[in-house]
Amino acid sequence: MKKDLLSINDLNKDEILELIALAQDLKKDPWRETLKHKTMALIFEKPSLRTRTSFEIGMHQLGGEAIYLSPAEIGLGKREPVKDVTRVIERFADVIVARVFAHETLTEMSKYTNKHVVNALCNKEHPCQILADLLTILECKGTLQGLKIAYIGDSNNITNSMVLAASKLGLHIAVASPKGHTLDENILRAAQENAFHTFAVIEQTSDPKVAVKDADVIYTDTWISMGEEAEREERLIAFKDYQVNMELLSHAKSDVIFMHCLPAHRGEEVTDEVMESKHSVIFQEAENRLHAQKAVLVKLFEEK
Repeated sequence: MKKDLLSINDLNKDEILELIALAQDLKKDPWRETLKHKTMALIFEKPSLRTRTSFEIGMHQLGGEAIYLSPAEIGLGKREPVKDVTRVIERFADVIVARVFAHETLTEMSKYTNKHVVNALCNKEHPCQILADLLTILECKGTLQGLKIAYIGDSNNITNSMVLAASKLGLHIAVASPKGHTLDENILRAAQENAFHTFAVIEQTSDPKVAVKDADVIYTDTWISMGEEAEREERLIAFKDYQVNMELLSHAKSDVIFMHCLPAHRGEEVTDEVMESKHSVIFQEAENRLHAQKAVLVKLFEEK
């Protein structure tokens, strides 16, 4: 692995598979002293449930220590410049895990420290979530080969990372989004470059039923991400035909699994019926954040 994990595209196919295999191993045997005497700084500009909890507990289970720094405590880029904060924190911590608004904040952190930097979510990507998702898919399906993933809704940071991961692994991914909310052109270009070597299939459509046809996995996320609250009414109209409900699931394979990174707005992007159905693996998926992120931390320090 590289020094940092800022994007799924930072990993090659073998590294992704190695991380998933290590996550499986850590899930079976969680308590280790692998990172004893190591310290992690969690720098967050956004609220968090799963990310903060799973990183803190994960570091504890690996024998290390974690400290959480809230927006009020740092004022990243406001109270102090990002480069100053980074160079202070690197004197104390061995790894910086950051949840930020802008991807550029992460790249600036990486530039100003020799310590590890991990993307815990930004406007562009959410690589740790997607590693947990891949672990979940493998657990449920027994393989990652020959699968079709259908993503329904807003093409956001989750979509970007999932499309890049699918392109690295040679999977078929179909994204159904309304006009104006399709895949970022730079992400699509990078994924297509990966697909040239892996024979992945990347499909874009405006029809959710086309996307979910023969799908093994159906994935969705909130229509209104953090920072987009002012667009709520406009987005509810734009995405009204993109709800994941039982009727949509009927067009996929009978053993399709439903995934959501959470938090979910039940009754908007997904119905309560789907969330509580036999197809839903959302809490298994949430748990796997812990194991996938522990694998990332272990691998980063192994490579140093």
